[in-house]
Formats: sequence, C-alpha cells, structure tokens
Amino acid sequence: MKKWSTRKRVVIALSLLLTGLLGTAGAVGYLAFLRSPANSPAEACADGREPGERPVVVAAGASITQGSQGADWVGALRDRPESRRYEFVNAGVNGNTSADLRERVDTDITACQPAAVTLLIGTNDVRNGVPVKEYENNLGAIVDSIKTRSSARIGLMSLPPLGEDLDAALNQRLRAYNAAIKATASRADVTYLPVHEQMTDFLRRHDGDGTPYDFSFALAYAAAAEHHLLRRSWDQVARGNDLQLLVDHIHLSDRGGAIVTDIAAQWLAAPGKGAGPVDTAG
Repeated sequence: MKKWSTRKRVVIALSLLLTGLLGTAGAVGYLAFLRSPANSPAEACADGREPGERPVVVAAGASITQGSQGADWVGALRDRPESRRYEFVNAGVNGNTSADLRERVDTDITACQPAAVTLLIGTNDVRNGVPVKEYENNLGAIVDSIKTRSSARIGLMSLPPLGEDLDAALNQRLRAYNAAIKATASRADVTYLPVHEQMTDFLRRHDGDGTPYDFSFALAYAAAAEHHLLRRSWDQVARGNDLQLLVDHIHLSDRGGAIVTDIAAQWLAAPGKGAGPVDTAG
C-alpha cells in the first residue's frame, strides 16, 4: 500500500510538471503566434467609424508588422509623442503573403477609412518562391484597391534582408521583389520607403560578412520564449543568435524595428502624398 502511495505521488508530481511545461509552451505559442496585435482591424474598424475621430494610419503586412515574433515597430510608432494625432491600426497577420493581403484589403484596410497606409508585405512570397510577376500583380492590385476606395497616402516599404549575409543567394533573389515594389510605387504615384536600403547600409557598415539565413520554426519559438518568458530584449535575443537587426533571420530586433519606425515617422511627418525618405512620385 505504501509503495502504491509513493508511486501515486510520483505520477501526480510528474503530471503537474508536464501540465506546467505544456502550459508554458502554450503561453509562448499564444504570445508569439496566435494573439492579435494591439488595435487590429477587427477591433478598430469592424463597425465603421464616426466623423471627428483622429486620422487613421493602417500598417498592413505580415508577421514583421504584427510584431509579436520580434520588435513591434507599429507600437513604437504609436507611442511617439508626435504620433498622438493619429490612431494606428495594426493590420499585420502572421504568415501572410501578398495574395493573402490582397484578399483582405476591404475588411482590414479600406474599412478603416485610413488617412495613410503603410504596406510591408512580401517576405513570405520570397520564402515560398512566389514568382516575382505574380507578387508584383498582387501588390499593384492592393495599391489600386486602396486608391480606388480611399484618399489615403500610401507608403510601400521595401523588404528587409533575410538573414544578414547580404550576398547570399536568397538575398540576391530578394532584390527582384524590392525592384517590383519600387516599380509599383512609381507606377501608382505613391511613396517608396527604403527599409531594405537602410538596413543593408547599417549591416555593411557594422558587419560586412553577416550571418547566413537559417530560419526555422524552432528558432523562432526559442527567440519568442527568450523574450516573452525570460524578459530578454529583442536586441539581446538577436545577439545570442549572432545577428544585429533580426532575431531569427526574419523578424526584427529592437534596433531593426527602430529603423522601420523612423522611416514611417519621417514619412508621416512629411507634407503631401508623395513626400517621404525616397520620393518616386517626382
């Protein structure tokens, strides 16, 4: 009887330990991959908007914009004193491609009646091997839909590097997608925002070789656990992976996020539809 009681206590202890571990793993998964961003379109725009509210800025994109697997550059922009005149809607969705964003333009962008829209989309297109022409068609359709259904200023952000080895084959392939973004901005008479250019300039000045792309779900999960559970900054997580601007070869460190935030802030502060760090509107 005593043996059974001891065994029972061990089983209960192990069960409680396992439950705790699963709960912790589930918490990290929720914080990094499942939770909605602050002030998502469903929260901010689903029931329409009343006149007299602050001008709305919609930041649309994928996980880099959602900001739960790396630095939340939209949240940092929202917190700046000069941004208080705006309401920021985070329309980033983890895993989205340009085709996914194209399908939700009406519900997640134009339904918010935006005064300005930033688009940072295409990293998953590059990773999934979506043909550049197909990507450019999707991006053009997104911009055209926004222009047709609103009077919003539009800023197209170039894509950050994938990994920090700028001469790697993947980053060479990424250049064609950034060229498509620039061509779309020129055709549509909207602003091209040089995220890629500023990041690559930083990396070439600070570390010419860089760490080759080596993203995996396990690495992304470990990075999220370090940040959300151990309270390490995204910069600390990045350094632990021998990176500077990216925490897991895709998502942004605090330093990488600050570059995007600065570019967006400068564009919002500049007068006129075509003003910004790089003006393709002539």
